[in-house]
Amino acid sequence: MVNPQYPTKAKAKGPDDDLKKLEDDNRVCTAIRKLPQTPEGTIRLFDRSDFYCAYGADALYVATHHYKTLTSVKRLGSPTATDPEGLASVTLSHAVAQSFLRDALTAKQLRVEIWEPESGGVGRGATKWRLAKAASPGNLGPLEDLLFAHTDLLASPVLVAIRVQVKDGVKTVGVAYADVSAREMGVAEFVDNDLFSNTEALLIQLGVKEALVVDQDKALDYDLSKLNSLLQRCGIVITPRKKSEFTKGDVEQDLNRLLRSSLLMATRPEFDQRVAMSSMSAIVSYSALMADSANFGAYNLKTHDLSMYMRLDASAVRALNLMPDPTGLGGSTKTMSVFGLLNRCKTAQGTRLLAQWLKQPLVNRHVILQRQDLVECLCTKDEFRQALTDDFLKSMPDFHRISKRFQKGAASLEDVVRVYQAVLLLPGLVTCLETGVEAPQDDQDGDAEMGDGEKDEGAEGGGEKRWRGLIDELWLAQLQEHTASLVTYQEMVETTIDLSELSRHNFAIKADFDEGLKDLHAQLEGVRDQLDVEHHRVADDLEMDTDGKVLHFEHNALYGHCFRLTRKEATAIKNKKGYIELKSQTNGVHFTTKPLKGLNEEHRNIQKAYEKKQSGLVKDVIGIAASYCEVLEALNTVLAHVDVIASLANSALVAPIPYVKPTVFERGAGSLKLDEARHPCLEVQEGIDFIANDVHLERDTSEFCIITGPNAGGKSVFIRQTALIALLAQIGAFVPCASAEVPIFDSVLCRVGAGDSQLKGVSTFMAEMLETSAILRQASRDSLVIIDELGRGTSTYDGFGLAWAISEHLSTVTRASVLFATHFHELTALANEVAHVQNLHVEAHVEANPNTLTGRDITLLYKVLPGVCDQSFGIHVAELANFPEEVVKLAKRKADDLEDFGSQPAPTDDTDTRMAAPRAPPPSALLPAEEIAAGTALVEAFLDSWAVATKALPAADPDARVDAELEALKGVYEEYRERLEASEWAREVLARTY
Repeated sequence: MVNPQYPTKAKAKGPDDDLKKLEDDNRVCTAIRKLPQTPEGTIRLFDRSDFYCAYGADALYVATHHYKTLTSVKRLGSPTATDPEGLASVTLSHAVAQSFLRDALTAKQLRVEIWEPESGGVGRGATKWRLAKAASPGNLGPLEDLLFAHTDLLASPVLVAIRVQVKDGVKTVGVAYADVSAREMGVAEFVDNDLFSNTEALLIQLGVKEALVVDQDKALDYDLSKLNSLLQRCGIVITPRKKSEFTKGDVEQDLNRLLRSSLLMATRPEFDQRVAMSSMSAIVSYSALMADSANFGAYNLKTHDLSMYMRLDASAVRALNLMPDPTGLGGSTKTMSVFGLLNRCKTAQGTRLLAQWLKQPLVNRHVILQRQDLVECLCTKDEFRQALTDDFLKSMPDFHRISKRFQKGAASLEDVVRVYQAVLLLPGLVTCLETGVEAPQDDQDGDAEMGDGEKDEGAEGGGEKRWRGLIDELWLAQLQEHTASLVTYQEMVETTIDLSELSRHNFAIKADFDEGLKDLHAQLEGVRDQLDVEHHRVADDLEMDTDGKVLHFEHNALYGHCFRLTRKEATAIKNKKGYIELKSQTNGVHFTTKPLKGLNEEHRNIQKAYEKKQSGLVKDVIGIAASYCEVLEALNTVLAHVDVIASLANSALVAPIPYVKPTVFERGAGSLKLDEARHPCLEVQEGIDFIANDVHLERDTSEFCIITGPNAGGKSVFIRQTALIALLAQIGAFVPCASAEVPIFDSVLCRVGAGDSQLKGVSTFMAEMLETSAILRQASRDSLVIIDELGRGTSTYDGFGLAWAISEHLSTVTRASVLFATHFHELTALANEVAHVQNLHVEAHVEANPNTLTGRDITLLYKVLPGVCDQSFGIHVAELANFPEEVVKLAKRKADDLEDFGSQPAPTDDTDTRMAAPRAPPPSALLPAEEIAAGTALVEAFLDSWAVATKALPAADPDARVDAELEALKGVYEEYRERLEASEWAREVLARTY
């Protein structure tokens, strides 16, 4: 790769040139090495005007993770102790830097610094640098225009500051958050437990990317350590800040300038949350909001109420695959996550809102039913839905981002025109909403509210009238208001901008809009007329046509207007005076004339004056457009809502089996009943014929289900799809079932999968216990809990003991709705002790087959049925995974030995024949310790005697040797027979062994 860091010279280089370049390189390297060391997780780039550079470890990171090759690395300067081969250097073009920075900040969660030369130089002389811009995953503002100049911002980067205060044994957490891209702020203050469960729920609901925490506080070291562990578990970038930044200080004065409302901060209820407001001070300081006057009067402030949404923890988000894996390791296809599956949005604002809805499932039944009815309306009205998405939403820009550029003065006439073109569509959108659903004239039951058990009749009965009312209330009334407000915007654009130039992608102010601009435009037209005259004069002189077939009249970036002839025709100007050859290339000879040179100069000067005059008018136009920002952002909110509803409707219809509208009950008023439930992501995968299953978690009857069955039999899918369907129902979406009744759950808590974090000092079992501890503390009567393979990270006895204790607590004390998948078959005995515990199993068909290593063929049916399966078939799965034959045989032999060690009582008449009671201990385990010790000594003596007899045997071939050892064993056994038969313990051990 050619390093464009230094310009190449055409002349040959000598030793002096090489020495001079080495000296320049050394100066650059010295300057780079003197800069402060970057914090961990920070990448530093240097802006060289025409390109960017990275040096040292940053250069190696860019080469390894972005270019995917070290051949892009160049070495600068003389070798040093730290850089034996010279300082590593990598260059990035503007386009490459944009792509790299976007990936670093949004996917890899890195901080970024951009440095510029202090002197303004960009070559070898730039040895003094200053920090120009800094961005982080939670604060993309300084680089937003660079990162998303030509792409949509599909996720809102949220920054939080968290402060913990402990007083009288009560732990108060104050959280402030800011979405700099959306210009929104919020605070929340609440009491939390030792595991910071409420804080975790808040972080998930907000979709936080970065957290500011106190760097050091000896009084809170333990709590801060637990908080940092939580942030790491949630995949949030931690930024330590000084304790002095977490003080109320001047935050009141700062917020008075930043917030839109004229209401003074001291009179707002948020100001009484003292711990949260101290966190807000850290947010304002870290984001440098007061340094940009464009932020003044641009922010909204609100209080975030945790109780408004279903509580989700980081484990649930991962277990249910709600969001795409930012690392790409979780699967590249969009259907591998629920967000990717449901995201059929046509706008960037709709995509962001869908992600927010998935992290904030509702607990308000009224709002849930509103969303459901709107989704149902769009599912039923195909033409209406297609008109909304294809004719209108598809053409809507991201008004929020354009408004932000308007306010910062960074917008262009193209942004003004994009808004204008969208405004032209609004009357049609209003008409579409007005005529899309017609309310029946004789409908008398439309406004009657459904009871908890009633079925929605859709378009029959009150369906049409209910849809009409919701569309009018949530969409149409607001769109009509915004459309009326933007009529003057439309008139302003049509008055000021030359719309006739848009077809050539030329954005310009109308010439007759300003007298000075009008005069300059007239002068330009006059020069253009003279250029045409000169064109005809030269054509007549050379006896050529002006049609451009031979004599070309064109504009060159270097020479301005000039003529071009092909090489063949260029002889026409060789012997004529007045023609000046400019350059000769393969495409022809470029030439000019003295009159044309004069006209070029005149045209250039007038054009500069015209552009200068127009740029001032453009600023005025953008300033006027900025006054409409509040209307545009309100319009943006309505369009995002329409887009998400349409996306949910489309997703429900295009599924392999269309989704259905679930019946949603208030908390505690109903039971979870799903008929033919499916996993939405798995059923769309290629080559999968998904087996649907029923789920009934009925209060006081089967609210706690224990699921046993073969490995890879579908237990995990069964419990995950249940939790996922409950979540989808509470965001107002349709669900993948034949029919569904869902009570509102206050939380979905998951303990699924086993994973360690060695770099953080958390073992597999410790991670499992931390998640389970959070469940035990948070779960309530209205929670849905799914647990998979609890207790498998430790010994069998410890694991079973923990699984039993946790299950008993959840089923008898908490009384949450629980799905517990396990291979501890003894756990199924809990159903005999607790009436509302039900045993389920995943069915498998077993058939004898002597040709397999395991001696049987097993067909997994993926059907969940009542009862217990007392086998896991793990060795069969190993055989399917192509384990070596000798390993499978050894595993089967050892498994048989362990199974023989226990015994199973025959099932009684009132016990399901598939249920295995907990295995009783062998009779020998009940003998006195003295008898066991005597029997052990006797068996050891017997085996020692056989070993001595075997050693005394003469050498022989293997077959003869085996026969001789067997005869020796028989002889020793006859010697010990009476004593062995007299010992009950020895007799049983030998019977099991031989």
